[in-house]
Amino acid sequence: MQPQSNKDKNKSNEWLRVGLIMFTETTGWIAFPVIGALFLGKWLDTKYDTGQLFFFSLTAGAFIISSIGIGVTGLKYMKRIESADRESKNNKEHERRSDKS
Repeated sequence: MQPQSNKDKNKSNEWLRVGLIMFTETTGWIAFPVIGALFLGKWLDTKYDTGQLFFFSLTAGAFIISSIGIGVTGLKYMKRIESADRESKNNKEHERRSDKS
């Protein structure tokens, strides 16, 4: 097994960093709206004595917001990955042409 070069290690570290950022953003879209809606809904229901009207309404709204946020985040990273893939292919093509010259 050959040791990894610095360039390979940097690429590996970059993808790990991007993966962790994507995980954090996605988790944030799940956690913050839903948890906020749960607490706010319970508080409003207690304050206005409305049973569980606010609790369920805000939770449903938070679910919709979370779904949209996760979709937008996913699209952003898909475009980023496609761009990186395109750039990688262009670099390989350029290197191949340089080696032939």
